[in-house]
This record gives sequence, structure tokens and C-alpha cells, in this order.
Amino acid sequence: MNNNRHTNRPARILMADDDQDDCLLTREAFEESQTATELDFVHDGEQLMNYLLHRPPFDDAKKYPLPELILMDLNMPRMDGREALNEIKQHLHLRCIPVIVLTTSSSEQDIVRSYTCGANSFITKPVTYSGLIDIANLVSSYWLNLVELANLNELPEV
Repeated sequence: MNNNRHTNRPARILMADDDQDDCLLTREAFEESQTATELDFVHDGEQLMNYLLHRPPFDDAKKYPLPELILMDLNMPRMDGREALNEIKQHLHLRCIPVIVLTTSSSEQDIVRSYTCGANSFITKPVTYSGLIDIANLVSSYWLNLVELANLNELPEV
């Protein structure tokens, strides 16, 4: 079972993706992989930044705590993932949150730009549900069990 090694609580993941089906399937994949997570969703880059910066309607930091990990699609309305990634890395207190780009793109240009803007991983969305479960297992194994993630919510001042 996955959990935060220091608090024995589920890891909080924030997923930014405008495709409701992808969000539902990702939730189910993490549940099926028996990953102890609290998975929250936003559906465009503006919502993502509002959530991370605790701007309305996400201004209640207790209800919308900062995630330990962000899964982000590149192609979203209003503010795409490329712009959101760039903005996340401009904020000192958000830089240490790992961002995994999870997108349908496999374009070399998108891969290079994502890493240049500060992405920690780039994963092309699988075409099958079993492939998504494999990704949930790998993300859990590496990012939630092996790597030490920062919990910005436990700091006195973020």
C-alpha cells in the first residue's frame, strides 16, 4: 500500500485534465493499483493555478491543500499545460511539487519544452486501460514510495 512514509496518510495528487473520461479512468486505475491517494481534479490550467495559489473558488487551504504531486495534460482550454507548467515553476513555493506531464502527445517538441519548463517526467497516455493501471503502479512505486516528497501543507508559512 502506498502512503506518505512520514504521516501514514494518503498522498495527495492533483490532476489537471479537461477530459472527464481520462480523469475517471485515472481515478479507477489508482484505486485498482491499490494506491492510497487523495486524487483531486481541475480541468484547465487556470483552475490549476487558482487551486495551487488558493485563489477563489479554491481559497480554503484546508479543503484544497497543496498536492505532493501534479499530473498534468498539455492540451487544456483557457491555459494549456505548457503555460501552467511555466507558471508553476515561477512560484518559489510551488517549484518543489513534482509535475508529471501525462498527455496524448509524443511530439519531441512537447517533450523537450516540458522538460525545459521544469517537468519532472513526461508520459504519453496509454491507449488501453491496463496501460493506465501500469502507469498508476509505476507512478506510485517511484513517486509515492521511493522518492521523498515535500508536504508543503505542514510548513508554517507557504
